[in-house]
Amino acid sequence: MEPFDSPELAEFRKKVRSWLDANTPRDWKKEVGLSESADRRKILAKYARRIREPGWLVPHWPKEFGGPGLTSQEQIVLKQEMVLAEYPPVGGGIAFHHAAATIMAYGTPEQVTHLDAILDGEVWCQGFSEPEAGSDLASLRTKAVRHGDVYILNGQKIWSSGAQYSQWSLLLARTDPTVAKHRGISIFMVDLSLPGIDIRPIKQATGGSEFCEIFLNDVEIPASCRLGPENEGWKIAQTTLTTERWSFIIENQVRLQEAIEKLIVEARGIMVAPGVTAYEDRAIRQELGERAAEIEALGMLADAIIGSFLRDGSVGPEGSIVKLLYSETLQKFTGLAARIRGIASDSGREGGRLGEDWASGEWLVDHIGSWTWTIAAGSNEIQRNIIGERILGLPREPQTTGVTTA
Repeated sequence: MEPFDSPELAEFRKKVRSWLDANTPRDWKKEVGLSESADRRKILAKYARRIREPGWLVPHWPKEFGGPGLTSQEQIVLKQEMVLAEYPPVGGGIAFHHAAATIMAYGTPEQVTHLDAILDGEVWCQGFSEPEAGSDLASLRTKAVRHGDVYILNGQKIWSSGAQYSQWSLLLARTDPTVAKHRGISIFMVDLSLPGIDIRPIKQATGGSEFCEIFLNDVEIPASCRLGPENEGWKIAQTTLTTERWSFIIENQVRLQEAIEKLIVEARGIMVAPGVTAYEDRAIRQELGERAAEIEALGMLADAIIGSFLRDGSVGPEGSIVKLLYSETLQKFTGLAARIRGIASDSGREGGRLGEDWASGEWLVDHIGSWTWTIAAGSNEIQRNIIGERILGLPREPQTTGVTTA
């Protein structure tokens, strides 16, 4: 394993920093704005194409699938430097990560051709959660019934981020209702332009419509669109969902570290009483210190998790600790930032977040959006169950409600 202080890695960091200095637009946030729109996506796609030129659009992809073949350490350095340089978010989270990882691991040669399309800008969303199958995802009711060479899909998905702009969905559906709920699920590649698909954006408190509902009414898809063996979709989904779990640890902790430093500077210029700035106010200063300590602890924990990943190739249940700490730290930090800025936090701008940045400096939007993290990727209640059962060895929660932590 290459050490982080090696000359080779230092040279790579220098190369990345030099490229970012020359290619990061300084006014992209003004250009993009906060409104969720097709135009905004086109602008961000432009910057995704730009960082593809040196081969860094999908740093985690192996060479045989069109990636640069970077080491894990090089990937970490690249992500750190992109955040520090404030390079525009490249998006494509589901396409670049979950969909790509599933296709690489289980795709047929024909399905693998989608990787080239993804590199060229093909957008994917996830069709996993349902109105009564969120944290208890295995309770999903969407059905896929096979008739010869096709499957007929019927059901509803919800919280599908960016579905209104997507061409394909990585979708879970029940293919065998007679077996245990985890064992009768398959995973499919679904063309969202097919007849019978209705995508409805959901207006959010931020003013944007990041999430969507997807309704499937007698949607016919080729059997060749199933990924992996029938009825093994749950296993496949759980495997591929963990492939990039460590990625958010690096980016989001660095973003929080940058954000609190900016907030401290901002607090020095906001008056909260005659002759007293927010930074000088004893109560606010104490809260700033508490948030700074939590962000520092998150960074130390992230270092430990990253070390585990580099050593073992996986994150494991310890990832639940990071997710829990990050979501609650983000929520408290953005809440404090919005209170410090006061009424000016409500900028009056319409729309959601700046891509992947959950601490963008639009503090009110950031704070409203922070609640997403306490639910997404398994609610914090589920994360506490995982920590208790799989790390602390506590008894499993009684399964009286049908909720599972699997």
